[in-house]
Amino acid sequence: MGSIRLEQVNKAFGNVTVIPSVDLDIQDGEFVVFVGPSGCGKSTLLRLIAGLEDTTGGRILIDGEDATSTPPAKRRLAMVFQSYALYPHMTVRKNIAFPLKMAGMDQAEQNRRIEQAAAVLNLTDYLDRRPGQLSGGQRQRVAIGRAIVREPAAFLFDEPLSNLDAALRVGMRLEISELHERLKTTMIYVTHDQVEAMTMADKIVVLRAGNIEQVGSPLELYRNPRNLFVAGFIGSPKMNFIEGAEADKHGAHTIGIRPEHIAVSADQGDWNGIVNVSEHLGSDTFFHVRDSGLAETLTVRADGEVSFRHGDRIHMSPRPDAIHRFNQNGLRMD
Repeated sequence: MGSIRLEQVNKAFGNVTVIPSVDLDIQDGEFVVFVGPSGCGKSTLLRLIAGLEDTTGGRILIDGEDATSTPPAKRRLAMVFQSYALYPHMTVRKNIAFPLKMAGMDQAEQNRRIEQAAAVLNLTDYLDRRPGQLSGGQRQRVAIGRAIVREPAAFLFDEPLSNLDAALRVGMRLEISELHERLKTTMIYVTHDQVEAMTMADKIVVLRAGNIEQVGSPLELYRNPRNLFVAGFIGSPKMNFIEGAEADKHGAHTIGIRPEHIAVSADQGDWNGIVNVSEHLGSDTFFHVRDSGLAETLTVRADGEVSFRHGDRIHMSPRPDAIHRFNQNGLRMD
């Protein structure tokens, strides 16, 4: 079991409050991603759950039991950090075995768990190598293996892929998702990368300045963002925001339209402007449009075969059912 409940959890460092008050339910077996900009409190919240930071107030319950004052080692949680934190002089086998050895586990059980974790993570052929002989992705798998052998109630990942290059990040993202499917263990994953959040999570928790802005599935947040902050943070490229007369026509202070929900044409459309930059990515092309009279710059996502260039006039039509309306306080209106 690995359910986790936060009840009015808050954290202050001296006179500075970094987590005002958080209530959150994480169900057993869920893959939950904490996402938000740098400094929003996501890593601090993870460390509070792990017990690496003391709460200033509130309660943390693990499987229904109050763990607020329980030492980290007794919370049955395993943490994977941004840095691999491997011992360079030890083999992969000994690195994975380290927490079991510290717990005084007998050798036969250690071996069973190590072999099982190595098989799950495709590390069997590397058990006698040292970290310096491994790639970045393999070293990260060793760090995850060290967590797996503890058979925890939940895994806590603190930006584990940020030290990897783009190709390795994509590969490890898939491996961690597949690992969750195999183990069915609760996972809490911290990232500032909303693409990671959208592709990995069962449930996303969007944080800003220590507050939870919205909780929901990736598609819920994409389709129905609660406010301008969530609307602008979830989705890549980000949503276009338009104020003024065009927003007034829709009875809103601000309207939002995602780049992929705007049709383009050479000669007709509701809006028009000049292509400033076009980014051709093969399957997709992104146009950054200026002088539309609607916003400083509009971003449009089109089929990769569309071939407008810098300086071309482009006509655009937003999909009517995909327009998001926000009031003057930045809250969703429908």
